[in-house]
Amino acid sequence: MNFDTLASKDSVEKTIAALKEHNVEAEVVKSGTEALERIKALVPSGVSVMNGASTTLDQIGYVEYLKSGKHPWKNLHVIILEEKDPAKQAQLRREALISDYYLGSVHALSESGEFIVASNTGSQLPHLVYSSPNLVLVVSTKKIVPTLTEAMRRLEEHVVPLEDARMKKVYGPQSGTRVSKIFTFKFEPQFTQRKLKMLLVEEDLGF
Repeated sequence: MNFDTLASKDSVEKTIAALKEHNVEAEVVKSGTEALERIKALVPSGVSVMNGASTTLDQIGYVEYLKSGKHPWKNLHVIILEEKDPAKQAQLRREALISDYYLGSVHALSESGEFIVASNTGSQLPHLVYSSPNLVLVVSTKKIVPTLTEAMRRLEEHVVPLEDARMKKVYGPQSGTRVSKIFTFKFEPQFTQRKLKMLLVEEDLGF
């Protein structure tokens, strides 16, 4: 299976319907530029935001926009980095787990409405699993696969080697990545009252 091919219209529509059954609202946008504009519309002024490392968010311009400071949100990430005391910084990281909004992506998404996110440290996983009440996930339609089994294949055979190569290029041959922790989303219970929004982008983004 070619994991870099954008999904067909039928596949995208099937995935959106399945996500709805799993209490995830999804919509299609044409490009990363459009995705960034939707984020600006979806995230209200004054709320706290946090995000994990994401090639997708970088590619659509979200990371640069956040760093610019020309936004109406409380950027918890920059507050953490500005704190130089290790103990205080660690406390801020813990407090950031309850950000009002968390933005990120996924590594693979099945037509049955399930998705996978893997991590080495696991730092972004609490937000996805429970702690942030609002999630906005930006996902290229190339990440859609037929089943959860294929989603795992996409992670292990496609994403991990590319991310490992990227990290070694950026940080040196002694670095790299590994799959230490994997989060599999299957359903969001309604009683949690969390809001999960997925922007499916018809553009080649991320790994």
